[in-house]
Amino acid sequence: MSGSDGRDGVPYPHFGGGKLNGRPLSELRSGPDEVPRGWGESGVSRRALLAGLGATLVWWRAPSAAGADTPAEAPAPPDAPLVVDLAAHGRRLGTAGGTIRTLIAKARDVRYLSVYGYTRLVGYDAELNLRPDVLERVDVAGGRFTFTLRKGHRWSDGHPFTTEDFRYYWEDVANEKALSPDGPPAFFRIDGKLPQVEVLDPVTIRFGWDRPNPLFLPALAAPRDPLIYRPAHYLKPVHARYIGKDAADAKAKALKLRGWAALHNRMDDNYELNNPDCPTLQGWIPKTRSPATRFRFERNRSYHRVDTAGTHLPYIDSIVMDVASQGLLVAKTNAGEADLMFRGLSMPDIPSLKEGEATHRYRTNLWPVARGSEFALYPNLTTMDPVWRQINRDVRYRHALSLAIDRRTLNNTLLFGLGTEGNDTIVSDSKLFEPEMRTLNAGYDPSEAAKLLDAIGLTGRDGSGTRLLPGGRALEIVVESDGEAEMVLDALLLITEFWREVGIRLITKPQERTNLHRRSIAGLTVMVAAQGLDLAVPTAIMPPTELSPAQPEHYSWPLWSMNLESRGKSGEPCDVPEVQRLIELDRQWRDTDDAVQQAAIWREMLLNHASNTWVIGTVAGALQPVVGADRLVNLPKRALYSWEPTAMIGVQRIDELFWDTGADTRAEAR
Repeated sequence: MSGSDGRDGVPYPHFGGGKLNGRPLSELRSGPDEVPRGWGESGVSRRALLAGLGATLVWWRAPSAAGADTPAEAPAPPDAPLVVDLAAHGRRLGTAGGTIRTLIAKARDVRYLSVYGYTRLVGYDAELNLRPDVLERVDVAGGRFTFTLRKGHRWSDGHPFTTEDFRYYWEDVANEKALSPDGPPAFFRIDGKLPQVEVLDPVTIRFGWDRPNPLFLPALAAPRDPLIYRPAHYLKPVHARYIGKDAADAKAKALKLRGWAALHNRMDDNYELNNPDCPTLQGWIPKTRSPATRFRFERNRSYHRVDTAGTHLPYIDSIVMDVASQGLLVAKTNAGEADLMFRGLSMPDIPSLKEGEATHRYRTNLWPVARGSEFALYPNLTTMDPVWRQINRDVRYRHALSLAIDRRTLNNTLLFGLGTEGNDTIVSDSKLFEPEMRTLNAGYDPSEAAKLLDAIGLTGRDGSGTRLLPGGRALEIVVESDGEAEMVLDALLLITEFWREVGIRLITKPQERTNLHRRSIAGLTVMVAAQGLDLAVPTAIMPPTELSPAQPEHYSWPLWSMNLESRGKSGEPCDVPEVQRLIELDRQWRDTDDAVQQAAIWREMLLNHASNTWVIGTVAGALQPVVGADRLVNLPKRALYSWEPTAMIGVQRIDELFWDTGADTRAEAR
């Protein structure tokens, strides 16, 4: 991307022309003498800092509820670690040690630690600037991305982390049909072409395309890490290319697995976190195998981050996850059985959580949820029913449905009146936001809604007052939803009453999520109720995929999405000009690395949505309870909470949390 002069309010990474975040890349590298400023590192002398690391790096276990101090060996960070300047972000330097307890609803939920632990090659910081993390440096010139690794960086088992781990992923995983039948992920493809991958030396690798690839770096910072590297030394002994297919299959069959690929997939486990033997770069290493009801993770002594005092991160010694039923998560948190808890809690739980604060010495932080709408309706423009397809494609009908919803009542009932009413769009915290995006065609005006329905020709009524569709059927909208989404179901009960006033009957059809997906892509749904825009606090460099059929499985146009995803092999080509424009804008975004142009594209797409009401939003602004023990330091009182781009609480860096062994921190935190 080209460098930015700060126009359009986009203080985010702009790659290209030798610049990142608007600065020459030569200034942003971790050179031999200085730690770069502005990358989450201090400007102290690197030489002076690293010269004293051997004497100043400490590793000790603070007293915890489990017992006394336990000595441990010295850590082994990279020769050029990422030095974190906590004071620059209003945080305190910490001391190492202690355990954080948390709760999960099922054993498989341990995988979310790989989300909010948020160790990435490049990642977003708390201000949503994209910065090197595991990587020491990123150089971008047009479509060429050159990654420089940190010298001396090691996997958790002590083996060197080098470009061989990238080469192994590219050649032996991503392009190995037995392991990746569909080939490399979509963000590697530009006009269907894969990059040229060059291993320049043990710490330098280059990915090159003929033109810019603005999808690449944001994909590496995603909540689910695409993990474009693998522990080659660990996986080669079971890979057919290295030991022969017969020998590899024999190893698999000894474990009652079908073939070598199944064994490789079981061992290759940096996301699910079910294999404690798999080396990792993350902050904590899994130590427990399923099945279990308690899972323990211990600090990675080869982690790549240190603070300015030379203390190796993460501060926290271990994380313990106890499995409890979903219905007991709030009660157990209220009883003080978790030191850090957020996933599994929701806004209606806040009163109960507040009750236990004083007794069990925790605080309930309320983080705004960055989501376009807590509840949204998706008319299916590609439904197979020809009558409903015609009705759903009429913008007057979609506007009528929107104007007939009393969002104030929804807000008061579902969000205690604290939400923001309007369209399904980005939140005001985003620099791309404009008020019209939220308000256009999103007021409460049942009289105007009735006029629009009359203008369409839906004037006939049956004996109950329900309008009639062309052909004589009652205008009964079957709204399908995920049966586990309680807020969605509660909202539908209210909307049933709102729409009845304008002559529309709503019938809810909750079901299992997999079945809902299956019906959607088959064109069987007429309307779906679900949460709204997920990426609701975007910057210009984040892909606007969710706003067009370029996103797979979008409930408003699943057959168009299938057609784009399959490159015309399935689904249907889009034939609505206003949606064709969204597809074209998404392509334009992918064709440029200029953040100012990308910001303009985002805004046009968002205003297109507000004008056409492809998705009917209701109310946004739920609050996410993030519970933290009083003595747990560096957990923000307020921050945005989302899946993307914040990886739940990931961008707030839980490796910087630590236990205060002194006075109560409740007063300070509040």
